Amino acid sequence: MIIYGKNPVKEALKSDKPIDKLVLEKDSKDGSLKSFISLAKEKGIFYTFAPKESITRLAGTDKHQGVALSLTEFDYSSLDDIINFAKEKNQSLIVVILDEITDPHNMGAIIRSAECFGAHGVIIQKHRSAQVNGTVIKASAGACAHIPICRMTNINDAIRELKERGVFVFATDFDGEKIDRANLKGDIAIVIGSEGNGIRRLTKELCDGVVTIPQSGKVSSLNASVAAGVALYEIVRQRS
Repeated sequence: MIIYGKNPVKEALKSDKPIDKLVLEKDSKDGSLKSFISLAKEKGIFYTFAPKESITRLAGTDKHQGVALSLTEFDYSSLDDIINFAKEKNQSLIVVILDEITDPHNMGAIIRSAECFGAHGVIIQKHRSAQVNGTVIKASAGACAHIPICRMTNINDAIRELKERGVFVFATDFDGEKIDRANLKGDIAIVIGSEGNGIRRLTKELCDGVVTIPQSGKVSSLNASVAAGVALYEIVRQRS
């Protein structure tokens, strides 16, 4: 997997992700690239220099800002990792569950919001979903390096397991309780559906409750990443 762009690469270097090598633009006049060398030396990570065109081929885009790195593969977390992350912080659990989010830019933006608002993990599914790749990591602005991301074959199984552990699971949809009136304290998970199909029927039926973000405009629905951000903000607002 290739990560590119200054901020995502820097966050990956600061994390414990399994990094193969760091590639920097040869003869670059950008003095800020020196900081990447220092981080690589500090972590004992192999680094090398290459022409701008070579990095463009490696990243698959010319928007790499002169720096890219390769991971052996993304290190997904387990559901236990997410739960333990909340326990280590002595906080009530917040989990974001993504139901068939196929756009990697949306997935990255949701992960970024989840990390910014203090969620303890994101759950994605193995099939019919975007996977964590360079585009997702870039869109997350490096947040993928700081929040556990769990990949499960069936997110309904994740919902069942969370409920067995006393976690209250909310679906986000149009026919629920207004989100500012729902009780979002305690251990909770929130399910975000795709823009095209929303949350699947069986998944929604498994949830303990449904919350709705009030809207007054002519557009019928929010972008999935925006909806996730609004929901997470409301969770934080209630808890503070």
